[in-house]
Amino acid sequence: MSDIAVISIARPLEEVADELGRSFEEYGFAVIRDHGIAQDLIDRAEALSKEFFALPDEAKKAYHLPGGGGARGYTPFGTEKAKDANVHDLKEFWHVGRELPTGHVLSEYMPANVWPDEVDGFREIFTELYGAFEEAGARVLEAIALHLGLDRDFFAPTVQDGNSVMRLLRYPPLEGAEAEGAIRAAAHGDINTITLLLGAEEAGLELLTKQGEWLEVNPPEGALVVNVGDMLDRLTNGKLRSTTHRVVNPTGDAAYRARYSMPFFLHFRPDYVIATLPSCIDPSQPGDHPEPISSHDYLMKRLREINLA
Repeated sequence: MSDIAVISIARPLEEVADELGRSFEEYGFAVIRDHGIAQDLIDRAEALSKEFFALPDEAKKAYHLPGGGGARGYTPFGTEKAKDANVHDLKEFWHVGRELPTGHVLSEYMPANVWPDEVDGFREIFTELYGAFEEAGARVLEAIALHLGLDRDFFAPTVQDGNSVMRLLRYPPLEGAEAEGAIRAAAHGDINTITLLLGAEEAGLELLTKQGEWLEVNPPEGALVVNVGDMLDRLTNGKLRSTTHRVVNPTGDAAYRARYSMPFFLHFRPDYVIATLPSCIDPSQPGDHPEPISSHDYLMKRLREINLA
């Protein structure tokens, strides 16, 4: 049994903030219960995701936007690869981003969403789920702020109208003897602030510990797995860890099934400058921290590394 924290965020955050923070410092991961995303909404979203991915390839590829970096719509198999990986990941996905009003100051950073005509209710359900993910993420960020000794609302303006992306993921079923234990998503770190993941109950998600060992992440059904992204790691000078993780094909019957999941990549505003928090700088080494960089510039740099820009 690992020490990855399993926390109810329905409790007063002052009671759970340090347990959550300890888990993020040690593992970069925590499991969140009572997150407020209705199970009925999750069930409907999962059904619509499967309905979309079951469409013929030519129908799905009509929603692929070349040159868009995969930011919206459909990304087919063999597109994304982990940083420094030699092969592409075994997955296809769909991205839903923030809807901004016409003329919004950040519109240049966020293209309009596209929606599949073939799946009834897709836009409505995923717009609702996007909002629910944001609310859950905001509560986790409040707890992180408390753990770091900041005002509990510190992160609210940093992520307001942020470039957050919800991803619907399908890993295809694999065939043959080599299916068991195959790597479905190569070892990688997330670029964003925090990631909230639905659908991790299916075995396969593993994180790399400080000791260099792969540790399985096995949340209870209906829970969210939350992990620290590189932007928050950078902001805290590595105090909260963005941990390398991967998706491995399980053994047994599950090795031959498709895997579906829905991560929400919560991002800072594109114009937010990620400058190390003063409390995370060692007074004896005042220069030992990353240079300030805007959230957008950092994102573009990293997307180029994973073949999406």
